[in-house]
Amino acid sequence: MYLEHFGLQRPPFKITPDTSMFYSGNKRGAALEALKYAIASGEGIIKVVGEVGSGKTMLCRMLEVELGDDIEVVYIANPSLSPENILHVIAFELKLDITAESSKLEVMQAVQNYLLEKHAKSKQVVVFVEEAQSMPIETLEEIRLLSNLETNEYKLLQMVLFGQPELDEKLRTNSIRQLKERITHNFYLDPFPARDVYKYLNFRMRAVGYHGPDLFTTKMAHNIERKSNGLTRRINILADKALLAAFSDGGHDIKSKHINLAAKDSDFGQEIRWQPALKIISAVSVIVAAIWIGTMLPDIFHTDSAQNTAAITATVINPTLTTSTPQKTMSASATVISSNSDVNNVTVDESSISHRLRQTEIWLNSAVDENYTIQLILLDSWAETDVIKFLQHSGRYLNPQNLYIYKASIRGRMIYSVLYNEYVERDQAIAQLKLLPPKLKQNGPYLRTVKGIKADIRKTRLAGNI
Repeated sequence: MYLEHFGLQRPPFKITPDTSMFYSGNKRGAALEALKYAIASGEGIIKVVGEVGSGKTMLCRMLEVELGDDIEVVYIANPSLSPENILHVIAFELKLDITAESSKLEVMQAVQNYLLEKHAKSKQVVVFVEEAQSMPIETLEEIRLLSNLETNEYKLLQMVLFGQPELDEKLRTNSIRQLKERITHNFYLDPFPARDVYKYLNFRMRAVGYHGPDLFTTKMAHNIERKSNGLTRRINILADKALLAAFSDGGHDIKSKHINLAAKDSDFGQEIRWQPALKIISAVSVIVAAIWIGTMLPDIFHTDSAQNTAAITATVINPTLTTSTPQKTMSASATVISSNSDVNNVTVDESSISHRLRQTEIWLNSAVDENYTIQLILLDSWAETDVIKFLQHSGRYLNPQNLYIYKASIRGRMIYSVLYNEYVERDQAIAQLKLLPPKLKQNGPYLRTVKGIKADIRKTRLAGNI
């Protein structure tokens, strides 16, 4: 209706996912790259969680587009499947020669044979499950059993669970705690802040042919962010209706009244916004946690109580300081970096590629396969200067002695992966991940297993790339 009025080739704010208008800001692009890497690495089960309308389906569609031809995708849109049906659905999607009357054993055998054939051709199969929070617990448990299909080194079937925050609640159920342990990568889609709402709105407008000055100003973006809670689906609805309201007025400018009318028509902006209260609660929680950790760590790790309390308190007071969970027998305070510490003065030589590669090889020779590490960033192998700069930058926040890099080939692309530390428990690694400063979080860091890192290097060597 308003397309010609604003000089648009097609609607800019449809709520159905359109991969040609994928916005990579607010860590969406980083999450997409990390998901592609996690799938290509072939490790366990992957989980993507976000509120209703946060862009999970768009990310899912982008993955289908971006994954190479050597990865076959099985898409499950109906989560309300019984344990007896999930196997049949996967088999039907793979176009296997089975019928509805085929027994579970027959279907399992057919699926396993197919996956082995794919593996022999160096190809993968990945299952995407949408709205996973609505999947029965018994069916989720069946998915865990499917993840047991593997060779001596590789998983035969990858799985990505897309769900709302209720999925995390469901995974805390004791009856499926084994499934939770199989989840090697966790991604969370945060709502858009106002600055990204501004970029997103105008990016979408220009993607469909708009050439004039920005229709959505920063003031408009703040208004839309408040009324949409930063959720992309709501942002699209409000922007579409605001354009329609401006068209109805006969003007070419979006005004506050148009957005307010759109919000009223959509019944948005009526929810209680809990962010300020949550910030206060979070701050209190961090302080309480700091006191608790400062009390408990000496008993757990047999380290000096005063050192631990000071280290944790420093992190609470100064968010740019980061504590790391102990690596093996390392003291909890050993990885706390003071802004005045000499260890921050990382020279280029100390951060050089060859030096870090040697250190990583030494570390991996003694590292336990079941332990975890944090992958901070992926960088192209030709950008060695960027790798050194990132190591120097990271050394301002983290202990440089626990920064590692390795070289690997991902679908023919040589990359450097920068890692941080080693953690015996997954919860320890998650705690450190949450403590990373914003400048490191913007690269989309996530957890890896030591076993997965070793597999990356082994595959790259077998291919003759290193």
